[in-house]
Amino acid sequence: MKSKSLESEQYLSASNRITGSIVIVIGALGLVDILLEWRTGTGLLVGSVIGMFIVLAYVGLIRPSVTLSPEHLLLRNHLRDHRIPWSKVTGVDVTDVLRVHTDGNRFRAPGVQLVMRDLRKQRVGGRKLAADSSISKADFVVNRIEHHQEQYAAKSQGEVVSGWAAPELIVFGVLAVIAVVAAVVR
Repeated sequence: MKSKSLESEQYLSASNRITGSIVIVIGALGLVDILLEWRTGTGLLVGSVIGMFIVLAYVGLIRPSVTLSPEHLLLRNHLRDHRIPWSKVTGVDVTDVLRVHTDGNRFRAPGVQLVMRDLRKQRVGGRKLAADSSISKADFVVNRIEHHQEQYAAKSQGEVVSGWAAPELIVFGVLAVIAVVAAVVR
């Protein structure tokens, strides 16, 4: 978890970001190799498939996050963004991932998630959880959201706005079209 500034706080899964970054770097090295050595229709097909996997790694591992600002709560999920004004937040809890409740809906936020190992330790009650366990990190985020809700609910107005992750979907779609065209042409 990291905090951007005093005004805005962003929480995310560091292990997912590290894994996603490694996958993207390996994919980028593969793309560079294809661009340098394999300039054919098949190379274009393979390059676009690798590009689609890079986009999937970004969407699945790097993109999910929870951002708290004085105006609203922003939940960035894999393919959707939810901008929730503080006045609309009615509760927050953690099951396997963070869940934010509003009057008529519940939004899941995979940017803050619990590790199964920590859940098993908590359920069994044997070994003590480490201070930096995923459960204590998730509890910290829940406390921060509750604090922001109390502090900014009176000032924050508006409706819940949900939208698709358009740039990621466009890039993936373009790469898929290139892959299909390259497969047909070769």
